[in-house]
This record gives sequence, structure tokens and C-alpha cells, in this order.
Amino acid sequence: MAHIFTEANFQAEVLSSPVPVLVDFWAEWCGPCRVLGPIIEEIASEVDESKLKIGKVNVDQNAHLSTEHRVLSIPTMLIFKGGQEVGKIVGSMPKEELLAKLAPYLA
Repeated sequence: MAHIFTEANFQAEVLSSPVPVLVDFWAEWCGPCRVLGPIIEEIASEVDESKLKIGKVNVDQNAHLSTEHRVLSIPTMLIFKGGQEVGKIVGSMPKEELLAKLAPYLA
């Protein structure tokens, strides 16, 4: 199951994480986000969390995080490693395509 990241836990759960973190910025009203959501959940249940932590940020409830990380459209997935943004994936896509983009972090 994907983690839920908020303004309150982002520093501890994402920026201070010892493993890379995929953060899905989404909103309930966003159609492509609703398509991507189950794919994110499925990948989160399959991926070894010692290699990649996966979670979500609701942009309506955590507007400061989306502004701080320059999320201009959703869904946007940011990858953090060592407290720094190291990757960005924008838009909804099939599971296989997303896994291919995440492959460097899962090796």
C-alpha cells in the first residue's frame, strides 16, 4: 500500500528517507490521477520497500508541498533520493511504462 505524505511528515518520510522515494502528487477531482491511482497502489504492493518507497500527496490538502516542489500539473510523480529531487514523471501511463521509468531506482 502506498504511503500518505503530508506537509507534517514530508521531511521525515521523504526527504530524510534512507531509500529513494516516489511521490505521486494527485487530487480526487483529477481524472488522470484516478486512472493512475490504482497503478501506484499496485506497484507499491509489489516493490521491495528497501529499494523504493512509494507514496502520495493530495495537492488540495497539501498545497504548500506542490508549490514548493513546482508541481504545475497533476498527476506528477517526483523521485527523491538523499533529500533531493532526482527525477520527474508527468502524466498518467500504463503500469508497464511507469515500471520502465522506475527501473533505474529498482535495480
